[in-house]
Amino acid sequence: MKFLVTGVAGFIGFHTAERLLARGDVVIGVDNINDYYDPKLKEARLAKLEGRNGFSFHRLNIADGAAMAALFQSERPEKVIHLAAQAGVRYGQENPGAYIESNIVGTQSILEGCRHNDVKHLVLASSSSVYGANTAMPFSIHDNVDHPLSLYAATKKSNELTAHTYAYLYQLPVTALRFFTVYGPWGRPDMALFKFTRQILAGEPIEVFNNGHHARDFTYIDDIVEGVLRTADKIANPNPDWSGEKPDPATSMAPYRVYNIGNNSPVELMDFIAATERAVGRESKKIFLPMQPGDVPTTFADVDDLVRDVGFKPATPLEEGIARFVAWYRSYYG
Repeated sequence: MKFLVTGVAGFIGFHTAERLLARGDVVIGVDNINDYYDPKLKEARLAKLEGRNGFSFHRLNIADGAAMAALFQSERPEKVIHLAAQAGVRYGQENPGAYIESNIVGTQSILEGCRHNDVKHLVLASSSSVYGANTAMPFSIHDNVDHPLSLYAATKKSNELTAHTYAYLYQLPVTALRFFTVYGPWGRPDMALFKFTRQILAGEPIEVFNNGHHARDFTYIDDIVEGVLRTADKIANPNPDWSGEKPDPATSMAPYRVYNIGNNSPVELMDFIAATERAVGRESKKIFLPMQPGDVPTTFADVDDLVRDVGFKPATPLEEGIARFVAWYRSYYG
């Protein structure tokens, strides 16, 4: 299959492209290599992909509609895995325009490209952040998610809604995937595990928000990618039992589906820190701080639909995943 992967130099995009290439697919990678975090890390990921049989790279901003339209027309991908986005919760309070450009305008370019070029399936990265103010646990794809607490979450919910409209109007099969706190080798420097590892090794104090009372459904990168590939291979279909009288947010009369991809086992932040300390081999100095605006205290994924429809449930143990990350970190940074 010929896949277009956006955000290919990003954490999830890089691992997804590696897996697609390993199984013999063709990957057209797109990324603008922006400086939200160290571009050298993105370039290093990209260097591991370039030269691989079946891989090509285009340095483009997905918000450039004309450039993306030309790329779709020249490459004619069969399926699209759209992972490019402005990430982060707190960053949105200072740079809202970055989220509108990348997540709203950029996703519109992708949808238009799919619509006009006979793309067979669009897999769209969403986020557990869309659950916002919801408190019923575990978070279910069948629940209403109309109360986002960050601009990032609002743009991801907007992506789901816009994609559903394209699925309905143009019969474009779309699957939206809500990722839960992804971690692992080649991860993002703005994420907790990366920051904790760097600071512990440097003897610097770590910042512990919400006084350590957070819990997250930490999900290892290999499990995320397995979920991405399995759902990409299963083209979204309409739900014949869908009813407008009792509308199910996770399915539709259109070819549209939503899935959670999470470990289905939330971990307390202090336990996560302790596991990181064990992997690094040092204790951390801690600065306890209140919860930050836009954060939620707990995430917990209901993955029953993912298990039923594609036969997969994330299961990498936290200790094992953290150990793999720390080993990669030591190797990469010497």
